[in-house]
Amino acid sequence: MKKPKILVTAFEPFGGECVNPALEAMKQMKEEIAGVSVIKLPIPTVYESSLALLYRAICEHQPDAVLSIGQAGGRSGITPERVAINLDDCSLPDNAGDVRIDRPIFADGDAAYFTTLPVKAMVQAMREKEIPAALSTTAGTYVCNHVMYGVLYYANREFPELRAGFVHVPYLPSQVQDKPGTPSLELSQIVAGLEASVETIFTHAQDVHTIGGSTH
Repeated sequence: MKKPKILVTAFEPFGGECVNPALEAMKQMKEEIAGVSVIKLPIPTVYESSLALLYRAICEHQPDAVLSIGQAGGRSGITPERVAINLDDCSLPDNAGDVRIDRPIFADGDAAYFTTLPVKAMVQAMREKEIPAALSTTAGTYVCNHVMYGVLYYANREFPELRAGFVHVPYLPSQVQDKPGTPSLELSQIVAGLEASVETIFTHAQDVHTIGGSTH
């Protein structure tokens, strides 16, 4: 029987930061989690090349799932994303200096794609380990959303069996020393949360039916 595989991606540092907690956590994740082979792929925080690299990796490895990880400075917990929208629009340049305004990611794509990962179950699994976690309904309109939308677009068009989604993680404590009042999370907790998420992806073909949204 073929061993299941998950492709895990994480961005390089961006926005003037010297470190990206997503990348550091991915490096420390186990190579195998609950019988699932973990393929790790660092990707640039660049609109075009991030998706191109990811697409090649999907074609090469044929994973059963893709879990992309990004930094969301200011959030206090690990936040699986529920939806990606077909829009690049952010004043922050990517690491190639590209600033995008009101640009569709794919002209022929749907307005939005929902994740195909069991995000509510992932949140439950992390909370059971006393790791701060919550469901998010906005992945922003920067490169994180670009990658989430792009992978779901590819799955919709070319890889119908592929499950995919995105998780944002908070700053590390070292990143907030000059940011008073900004929340952070220890790297060990981020790693544990991501590993619990990977296990949950492969134990839940369907998400749990529970409230996960919020009023704003």
